[in-house]
Amino acid sequence: MDAPERPPRATAEMVAKVAKVSRVAVSRAFNPAASIKADKRAHILDVAQTLGYAPDRAARALVTRRSHLVGVIVPDVCSPWESQEIDALTKALQNEGFATLLFKTRTDYSIDPTLLAYMRGFNLDSVIAYTENVRPQTLAKVLGHAVPIYIGYPTGTEVGEAPDGEHLFDSLNVLARDGIEQAIAMMQGYGARSIGYLSGLERSLASVAREQTLRTVLRERNLPAPVMIPGDFTYDTAYAATLDLFRMGEGVDAVFAANDVGAFGVMDALRHELKLRVPEDVMVVGFDDIDHAHWKSYNLTTVKIDLDLRVRALVRLILRRLKNPRAPALEETVPTRLVVRGTVGKRGSAS
Repeated sequence: MDAPERPPRATAEMVAKVAKVSRVAVSRAFNPAASIKADKRAHILDVAQTLGYAPDRAARALVTRRSHLVGVIVPDVCSPWESQEIDALTKALQNEGFATLLFKTRTDYSIDPTLLAYMRGFNLDSVIAYTENVRPQTLAKVLGHAVPIYIGYPTGTEVGEAPDGEHLFDSLNVLARDGIEQAIAMMQGYGARSIGYLSGLERSLASVAREQTLRTVLRERNLPAPVMIPGDFTYDTAYAATLDLFRMGEGVDAVFAANDVGAFGVMDALRHELKLRVPEDVMVVGFDDIDHAHWKSYNLTTVKIDLDLRVRALVRLILRRLKNPRAPALEETVPTRLVVRGTVGKRGSAS
């Protein structure tokens, strides 16, 4: 039995004829950045859907030399901050006509050579690298015309090994100083003198930068250096490290955590195992302001990175670079600020 003949594939010309518009109008209707009346765009897209038409991205890429694909390199896709940011970034990029491809690093933040080969084949318009271990010179070998974007954490002092300038890359810099300074000033104002720092992963530039900034702020405010609490951004490690600190040492007046999830582990260890009150006995401050931070069980005071501002800045960097491929290295900055909730307050007050 012969297979039934498939209907011919719909073309842009067919859509234009049925919609009674020009071929150019059809192209503009499928370009989110193009100027076209909303009702006209809706009519064209409706006709296209009826006919089963979709633009041929591969063919368009050959003409425009743009794939409308953005690669995102991440060390983790399950943690709350990364999942929130990937969700918001994907939505913002789709609104600009881009699709997102996700590439995950190994546990040591390096990237599999096979993934690099995939990147070359996709002819990406841009790559956002959330891990400093994948070096610019490595990406330069596979990206062709695309310029990678790195997330930076400037402190005013040298912190670890930042992506070098041998190959061009653009930067989104998170300015943590203001938020951390506000947090320490508040804790000090409520009587905290001994402050612990719950770190993130040892190899994380973000964690090291936050520690360095914290040390600077404490020194400027005539406070002792932080008591180091080894963490890795996870709840369980933070929980166990907090028990060790208070059962084997003298404890601290306050804990500044490298992220909110770690702060949750600290709070639960203090409350449920050590029977200490937050904030009356020990104050706790996190970093990021993930959605869970405002949940009533935690009500966490935290240093906020505004996710909307950060995502818009990343999209601007991509669009600016595509508009001017030969421009010098581009940079955007995102501030931080303290969001005050219920985990910082007067020491020794009644619960």
